[in-house]
Order: sequence, then C-alpha cells, then structure tokens
Amino acid sequence: MGIQQALQNVLTNPTYLTAWGVVVAVSLGILGWDLRRNNSELKSLMKFVWGFTVLYSGPLGLVGYWYSGRTQIDHDSFWRKGFRSVSHCYSGCGTGEVLGVSMAVGLFAFKTTGTVVLTFALAYFFGYLLTVGPLMQEGVGLREALWDAFYSETASITVMEVVAISTDIWLAAEAGLGDVLFWTSLVFSLTMGLLAAYPVNLLLIRFGVKEGMMNPAEMGSEMGA
Repeated sequence: MGIQQALQNVLTNPTYLTAWGVVVAVSLGILGWDLRRNNSELKSLMKFVWGFTVLYSGPLGLVGYWYSGRTQIDHDSFWRKGFRSVSHCYSGCGTGEVLGVSMAVGLFAFKTTGTVVLTFALAYFFGYLLTVGPLMQEGVGLREALWDAFYSETASITVMEVVAISTDIWLAAEAGLGDVLFWTSLVFSLTMGLLAAYPVNLLLIRFGVKEGMMNPAEMGSEMGA
C-alpha cells in the first residue's frame, strides 16, 4: 500500500475521525476557557487568529498558542515570534482555502486549474487581511499595514498554499462536497501548509523582512500597569 492510499484510508476511517473531532473540540474548549479567564486582554483579532489556528490543527494549534500567544509566557523568543507570525498567515489563508475549494467544487464545478486559481486568490486575500487587521489594532496606519502585509507575508502565503493545495489535490482530486475525504484532506492539507510555512516565517524574521507580532506578555504588563 502506498503513502497516498494509506493516508486516504486514515482520513476516511470513522474511528480516527471521531477521535480527531473530540480532540479538536477539547482543544477549542481549553482555548476558549483560557482566553476568557486568563487572556481577555488580547486583541479581538488575535483571539480570532488563535481560534481558527486551533480549529484547523487542533492540539498543534493549541500548543502553539500556549507556547507563544499567551500573556503568561515567561519571555519572548525568535521561535515564539515565528509561530505567532505564521499563525496570522495560517488563520487567514486557511479561511481562504476552505472557501476557495468549497466554492470552486460545489458552486462553480471548476476543474483542477480553476480550483487552484480561485483558492490561491482567496488565500492571499484573507491572508493579507488577517495581517492588516492585527497591525491596525496595534496602532499601525492602513497604508503602512497594507504594504507591510504585502511585503512580509507574500512568501509565507505562497509556500503555505503551494504545499496545502498540492497536498489536497494529491489526496482528494476526485472528491466532491459530499465525500468525507473532501473535508478531511482539506484539514490535513492545511496543517501541512502550516508546518511548511513556519520555517519560512523564521527566515523572514531572521533577515528582517518582518518583525513578528507584538509580544503578548507586554500586553499583560500594560494591563497591569
């Protein structure tokens, strides 16, 4: 049995899907509880970012939030900045990818090329949007935020979507909206995109292309001052 068939079997296995659904639900519950009880001072769009990161990648997203997104982190680091950075791209790109693939297949009945074009377009749009929003909430002007999003996020979005869309097509090119594999391969491909884009974001920060989002611990200090 090849890797493709093995993954397809896992992604359509009822036991696996039930277990994954429970794990994601628990992860979202923990995230929601912590945001309300311990991190209510985080910006609203950051809460949105972490919510979608955990929705798409379950415990991996929750670990990323706990490691880099809480005001209780003991110190900031290069690695934490990288995960906060990729999470912005991920939450927006993921939304664009889900909408793009669903609309292309279910609404427009596009073939592979049309699906790829529409999905890339929406991924770029939402990826930029989810970077511009938090920057403006931090006090950055609209023009500067738009340029910063374009300059700093294009490489990350591109790598993320090349990997994610390629994975989705590889696993479920013939699947329709009514097929379980259509949705499970979409979720799996999103996580593959996240993992591929994380080192890209680290490089972008290392070479000064992007700074990474604000240290959440500083928000907690400001609230306590």
